[in-house]
Amino acid sequence: MPSFDVVSEVDHQEIDNALNQARKEITTRYDFKGSQTEINQDKNLIHIVSEDDYKAKAVQDIILSKAIKRGIDAKALKMGSPEAASGGRIKTQVEVQEGISTEIAKKMVQEIKSFKLKVQAQIQDAQLRVTGKKRDDLQEVMGLLKAKDWGLALQFKNFRD
Repeated sequence: MPSFDVVSEVDHQEIDNALNQARKEITTRYDFKGSQTEINQDKNLIHIVSEDDYKAKAVQDIILSKAIKRGIDAKALKMGSPEAASGGRIKTQVEVQEGISTEIAKKMVQEIKSFKLKVQAQIQDAQLRVTGKKRDDLQEVMGLLKAKDWGLALQFKNFRD
């Protein structure tokens, strides 16, 4: 029986490459000359520490642009708001979002059921498996899921016929 998986994954090597490019750009940009701006990564969190709001927001923009150029969907990066840190500095975070939460997966299942196609959707951990008898129905479900904004970077994997 034909099936596919709906997942939300991020290539961590590409994130690392984008952060390295962002660090390099910060060291060469004139507006960051002499500033103490740091970018650190801890699993799915990117920590930014800078001198002021302007520089913290600029670093977020640099990271976002580098990630997009490396093929990472902008929805996979959730930008945090700046907060005060020690020494009069500003800290902010960028969260790398992976996996489909149970609430969003349930909404996706309801959405799929509302189209009255002959397909079944099952929630499996942080992904969704859709099965059906007709390949065309599965492709239609893909199009419907792509059309709606779920706030996640969705990929469709393991399409089996």
